[in-house]
Amino acid sequence: MLARRAFDLTLPASCVSCGNMSQCLVCGRCYAQCWNEPRSRCATCAIPVDSGSGTRVHCHACLTNPPAFNATLAATDYRAPLDLLAIDLKFCGQLAVGAKFARHLHNMFDNSGLPAPDTIVPVPLSKARLIARGYNQAWAIARPLARRMNVAGDASLVVRAKHTAQQSKLDLDAHRRNVADAFALTRDVRGRHISGGVDVMTSGATLDALARTLKLAGARRVTNFVALRTPQD
Repeated sequence: MLARRAFDLTLPASCVSCGNMSQCLVCGRCYAQCWNEPRSRCATCAIPVDSGSGTRVHCHACLTNPPAFNATLAATDYRAPLDLLAIDLKFCGQLAVGAKFARHLHNMFDNSGLPAPDTIVPVPLSKARLIARGYNQAWAIARPLARRMNVAGDASLVVRAKHTAQQSKLDLDAHRRNVADAFALTRDVRGRHISGGVDVMTSGATLDALARTLKLAGARRVTNFVALRTPQD
């Protein structure tokens, strides 16, 4: 088995992004470009926005209908080839990808000027989905991120109060209805700054529902840490 693996590693392969020979799914050059591309984002929901300045801007949606969370840090966009890393983490058990995402998020936080949270929690899975998958991919990001930031990480503070349909199969209004009462808290959060960690943010409905639950319970502030953000709501 080890000999076969060593043989496979010596075979030339192609980077899925540029097509050049690489022994990795994404070559080092493309990987660096994906993570380091300059991007102006809404300070609240992290959606890409057009802005020529480095100041913190807000998208129209967040100005007219602010979500329950206060801020979002997103490492980069959900797009090829990094979408393959998210798939590897979520469906293939490649938990080391979570540590990679955490490292990039920590670097972003260090340059963000945002206050550190008291606790980082993963967006929880339902019991049925957790049993079926065997792990929570959001915790694979939140746990190493909390360690890097030297703050508490807590996978049991927030639980799924009900099993919900997969968000990827729903439109925006259905997203919001699907997760409206999805979460419950196991401990007191009054006066605390809580951060929710997740692999991919699409509509923001799940994180908004989580933040709403935390705020109604007395949380002082809610910040999202998102590995990959879809470019459009």
